Amino acid sequence: MRLLDAIDPVTTPLDAWLDGAALVLILLGALLCLTAAIGMVRFRDVPTRLHAATKPQVLGLILVCLAIALSLRSWPVVAFLIPVVLFQLATAPLSAHMVGRQAYRNGTVDRSSLYVDELADSRRTPPGAGG
Repeated sequence: MRLLDAIDPVTTPLDAWLDGAALVLILLGALLCLTAAIGMVRFRDVPTRLHAATKPQVLGLILVCLAIALSLRSWPVVAFLIPVVLFQLATAPLSAHMVGRQAYRNGTVDRSSLYVDELADSRRTPPGAGG
């Protein structure tokens, strides 16, 4: 029961549909976040863990935020959720890139499993050598 139902108990069929859609979206978002957590525990190497940490987790967060917006039906809430989603979309790929790059430099990435090694040339020249 929403807070607004205590003030205005009249609900329309549209409210019921939006609440049902919010329920489905939050369950799908939670399921995606759960699969991301399971992938982080079960996968064995850094590149596959990065996929689990970024792709389903970001989509799960977007679905949960959309469910919150549908459930509350308030423009200030939507105005708050949009920067949250944009910040997540901006930082998740960047952090995954930085973690993957550092794992490659540390030698924790199995180079035999890579199809294309685009960083092979960068290993020949030290990072501070300038060339």
